Amino acid sequence: MGIQLSESAAERVAGFLREKPEAVGLRFGVRKTGCSGFAYVVDLADAVGANDLVFESRGISVLVDRDCLAWVDGTEIDYARQGFNAQFQFRNPNVAAQCGCGESFTTA
Repeated sequence: MGIQLSESAAERVAGFLREKPEAVGLRFGVRKTGCSGFAYVVDLADAVGANDLVFESRGISVLVDRDCLAWVDGTEIDYARQGFNAQFQFRNPNVAAQCGCGESFTTA
């Protein structure tokens, strides 16, 4: 399946990559946290690691550690603006539940 970026997310990431030309792409994964179990981790990647899988979406390399793939495979990353707020949003088909604050999730 892999990871997909919406057009607006790809444009936003491309802007970050222009500001940091040594970056090789977007690193996407999860870490254990919160009341539900996992939270997303999104950052620029300086290098491709030995355990990384690289997905291409709209001209952007998205790096995912193999150990995280089970929790994020099939996710579409979007970037949305609502009024003065703007943020990345994640449509992850693996999510079974989210905590009340929306910061963490569990999978089936």
